[in-house]
Amino acid sequence: MDDTNLTLEDRAHVLREKFVQRFGDCPRIYQAPGRVNLIGEHTDYNDGFVMPAAIGFYTQAAVASRRDRKVVIYSENYSEQVEFDLDHLPVSRAGHWSDYVIGVVKLLAQSGIPLGGVSVLVDGDVPQGAGLSSSASIEVAIGYAFLHLADQRVDRVKLALLCQQAENEFVGARCGIMDQFVLTQGKRDHALLLDCRSLEYRLLPLPDAAPLVICNTMVRHSVAGGEYNQRRAECEAGVRELAKHLPHVRALRDVTRADLGVHGHELPETVLRRCRHVVSENSRVLEAAAALEHGDLNTFGTLMQQSHRSLRDDFEVSCPELDLMVELGEQADGVYGSRMTGGGFGGCTITLIQADCVGAFERTVREGYERATGRKPDIYVCSAADGVGQVACE
Repeated sequence: MDDTNLTLEDRAHVLREKFVQRFGDCPRIYQAPGRVNLIGEHTDYNDGFVMPAAIGFYTQAAVASRRDRKVVIYSENYSEQVEFDLDHLPVSRAGHWSDYVIGVVKLLAQSGIPLGGVSVLVDGDVPQGAGLSSSASIEVAIGYAFLHLADQRVDRVKLALLCQQAENEFVGARCGIMDQFVLTQGKRDHALLLDCRSLEYRLLPLPDAAPLVICNTMVRHSVAGGEYNQRRAECEAGVRELAKHLPHVRALRDVTRADLGVHGHELPETVLRRCRHVVSENSRVLEAAAALEHGDLNTFGTLMQQSHRSLRDDFEVSCPELDLMVELGEQADGVYGSRMTGGGFGGCTITLIQADCVGAFERTVREGYERATGRKPDIYVCSAADGVGQVACE
């Protein structure tokens, strides 16, 4: 929205009024946040461990029932309207923002949820193409809204799995469960340690004295692109080869550093490096959780730095702009650690920093990055936020 100073409740009121003007009905308002991943990158689809947090950027959806079987969706962000019929849902994606909505609706319909026609007005401030889960945000907001409107009890784990399936099967991005899960289960002022195999999780309190600073390189990426899916395929190739020698291995989650030391020579060099990142990253996530629980932010920051180097060198999903942003961040006073976050190939870094050093950090990073690249970065100072829910705006 144009006025970035509006509260979430104010934004909901504005969206409600726009909905009334467009559709002539009184809607319910739902919202789902974005997310940042503190550590644990490209481990989720390998049945590993991740530590994301929901953040206070939101997709808001105003929704009301219709008397026909149409789903009519207008996006404030794109100034576009899309219509489709529940009895004749599109069979394939169109490479359009509406794919994320249609994919979720198709899965809800296939699961036996009694859906009726719906009008939707959607608006969001989750930065797009920045690796902060703008796509999962709209999926979860729409899924939650449709379930509520159909008077269905919302099982948040099932909702996360359904939205992941929609992105995998309809949109064509082979993402893991992390994004959708934290957007349904996130809690204010907490990170979430998630076991992506069992879906067991625990909340970890984040210290007020160390805000989360997200730096956007302004380099756009698309996780539905070939590079992301290629990395997943390389991980799966490593599992197939290692399972010949280690029958218990079903995913890289089951592989240890010692296993790679013994059997790594059986793998092509590129596949070995992909596997080495995932195996070492899983260990880093668990070490980082222990450090956070003990208030040891210095160790946590060191693990963040190690994570970035592994993503850069072994998994090769960084880019010059991300590396520069991390380097600038590490040089600033009060920084515990900095790393790329998200799928890679652009997007954002996440930095853990002492609260009284944030202002100087912003100036240093902004000036250094613009001087080197000619791009003005967006910098967001965040705290962890709650997950999906309904907004009261009467």
